Amino acid sequence: MADLERRIAVARGEAPADIVLKNGSIFDLMTGELIVGDVAIVGDRIAGVYERYEGKREIDVTGKVIVPGFIDTHLHIESSLVTPFEFDRCVLPRGVTTAICDPHEIANVIGLPGIRYFQEASEHTLMSIRVQLSSCVPSTHMETAGAELLADDLKEVMGHPSGIGLAEFMNYPGVIYRDPEAMKKIRLFEDAHIDGHCPQLSGMDLNAYIAAGIRTEHEATTAEEAREKLRKGMRVLIREGSVSKDMHALQPLLTHLTAPYMCLCTDDRNPLDIGEYGHLDYVIRTLIELGSPALAVYRAATLSAAEAFGLKDRGMIAPGKRADIVVLDSLEKCNAVIVLAGGVEVTDEAFAARGHVAPVGRGSVKAPQVKPEDFRATGNREEVDVIGIIEGKIITEHLRETVPIVDGDKAPDPDRDLSRITVIERHGKNGNIASGFVKGFGLKAGAIASTVCHDHHNIACVGVDYADMALAANRLSEIEGGFVVVRDGEVLAELALPVAGLMSLEPFEVVRDHLVDLRAAAASLGVTLEEPFLQLAFLALPVIPALKITDRGMVDVTKFEIIA
Repeated sequence: MADLERRIAVARGEAPADIVLKNGSIFDLMTGELIVGDVAIVGDRIAGVYERYEGKREIDVTGKVIVPGFIDTHLHIESSLVTPFEFDRCVLPRGVTTAICDPHEIANVIGLPGIRYFQEASEHTLMSIRVQLSSCVPSTHMETAGAELLADDLKEVMGHPSGIGLAEFMNYPGVIYRDPEAMKKIRLFEDAHIDGHCPQLSGMDLNAYIAAGIRTEHEATTAEEAREKLRKGMRVLIREGSVSKDMHALQPLLTHLTAPYMCLCTDDRNPLDIGEYGHLDYVIRTLIELGSPALAVYRAATLSAAEAFGLKDRGMIAPGKRADIVVLDSLEKCNAVIVLAGGVEVTDEAFAARGHVAPVGRGSVKAPQVKPEDFRATGNREEVDVIGIIEGKIITEHLRETVPIVDGDKAPDPDRDLSRITVIERHGKNGNIASGFVKGFGLKAGAIASTVCHDHHNIACVGVDYADMALAANRLSEIEGGFVVVRDGEVLAELALPVAGLMSLEPFEVVRDHLVDLRAAAASLGVTLEEPFLQLAFLALPVIPALKITDRGMVDVTKFEIIA
């Protein structure tokens, strides 16, 4: 019997299902009721619900709650610091059965081969990975990336089954001022989904941005900002990543009225935070703890997410839907007991049976060897622009401080929490080195450096000792990228990320343990930030207000221009 006919027969009780979840409390996303019944599964689909079914395999879930698989509506798998296969193994057991990813981190390093790597990986993972096509590689003209993707390049990777549309359009000035290449990309995806990215944009400029056909927004950091974007027809994604933490600010907006138009995402979240707190499961239980109705939260995590991205085959425990199912201990605790992805129970054996794709992007760190004197800040003006960190946010303050010039250099001042920040071009294009000041790390000694440096992924280094900064930066070339912490000429901790300088080849548990050591090493330098490495990475992203730095200099993002 063909799959379609068999599924209908099972739904009518004429034939046994492949799997039946027996006697669980199914969470009805229409009414909010918990209704005891069975869920019958045939292949990768749900055949029947609520009624009594028989199956070739029956799993008793009495006393447990059955909900649809969670959908992370915007993330960069590279920011988990592991390959898509390890991300699958790390996150899927927590109930995230669909991940809508933008591979623009790896695309900024190696271009189309990076996107193809994710597309091919999506064919083998148990989780459903949907690969949006990266819209802004590089994110702006004010940085040096390893690749550039134009509209004609994107045509080459369109049409893959994992695709939905165009990923976050970060160059919002390019949209509102009708840059020809931006218009060409948008026209290419006019009939498809286009993700948004427009922090603090409002008024007529926001209208212009949305008028281009852009449908979602994950950069809202206040309830007021999110409310305007909802009113103007955008789906707002509540983000809670390792650095970008907007959940508490946006939670009051998530109600029964708004839930159909709000979703959840993590954007950038590493294995240490996933291990300590969780992934979307953490966001769900925290939103409920903060007072959002459970029905609104689970809708945002499942059905609303599916509808926002046109995924008509998932998001409910209902006949004909994809069998992405999470069995929970309770709605409030949101601890996954059993997870099925496309009808496959998530087990170690299921992960072992997957296919794999060889990693790409080895040998991508081509930075020049640097010397301590390369980190000096010259100039004849004592007033300097300073990046002010706001912990838990990727937006920054644009501060100004007076730094005396001594022997032709404006040196770091740990007593005032003024650290040197330097970006070194690492793609072998021009060898640019740009330096400035940052306030908010709390550094008293040493240096930390990283090749995770959004979105161009050059080397970012922050420190108060030039020799240690040089050692940290040069060490990154030796280990093919990653994170390094240095003090007094000694490497205290490091994590190698040889896949495009972004992802480890190790299991996520090993990466998590290295991150513990790195955080401890950073704290020993006086660093007060909970997540200093991703915080550092976002200081180089020139599409997030207010002041950032790239290999070409300090960038005033509000003016969208290099100022030093």
